Amino acid sequence: MERIDLAVGDLVFDALADGPAAGDLVLLLHGFPESAAEWTHVLPRLAGAGYRAVAPNQRGYAPGARPAGVAQYHIDHLVADVVGLADGLGADRFHLVGHDWGALVAWAFADRYPERLRSLTIVSVPHPQPFAAARATDPDQQARSTYIQGFKDDPAAADAFLADDAALLKLALAEAGPEILAEHLRVLTDPGALDAGLDWYRAWDDALDGTGVVTVPTLYVWSDDDVALGRLPAEQTGDFVSGPYTFVVIEGVSHWIPEVVPDRLSDLILDHIAGR
Repeated sequence: MERIDLAVGDLVFDALADGPAAGDLVLLLHGFPESAAEWTHVLPRLAGAGYRAVAPNQRGYAPGARPAGVAQYHIDHLVADVVGLADGLGADRFHLVGHDWGALVAWAFADRYPERLRSLTIVSVPHPQPFAAARATDPDQQARSTYIQGFKDDPAAADAFLADDAALLKLALAEAGPEILAEHLRVLTDPGALDAGLDWYRAWDDALDGTGVVTVPTLYVWSDDDVALGRLPAEQTGDFVSGPYTFVVIEGVSHWIPEVVPDRLSDLILDHIAGR
């Protein structure tokens, strides 16, 4: 596995990469509070099948891509970063994989740039429209989503995560395993990184919640022990995909699918992207 730098305008994103340079690109987007390291055990599986697998530390997480101000973390910028990353990697069309916040960015990208995608793989987070509706009307999802408004409203949220030698952050990421946890902590304890990650929540608005119907071949992987994401919007997501669609429920697994069951997820991704 390599560590590479990718320039997008004035920003520089550090990334993990594996696989042949000539292979079809699979771009993998991490979530919060994580880093590119969440894909540590997925990248080699994709590379072994001949793909060029690249997982960047995204805007705010990468030291060279940490602009100041909440507005800099609006979905428009996050999607534009994906365009720039793919362009920099020489991929006119590519496979896109996203987990957690990376999934929200991937949904929005697929709506805005379907012509750029060979396939879309979404891990954990439902399509933004049913997700927004469930947060407004479904008591189960409302209870699961209370943290979102807390992150938006609390300017000291990053301090809470980092207090007592990052005790809360370590607790949240305990299932990642020691190797991946150490890398998440290295990224997120860099000054300003965690607060920038929280700015993604603070910049969240109707531009994301209004994401349109997705037309590209889509795999959605959801786990039934996800504390943050309930069944109703997960099951409704298929109504917002008009292209070929596969919904897979992994039983007995928490939110941290890429870290906890990387081989199962890798198999699903490889089956989905084969021949596309």
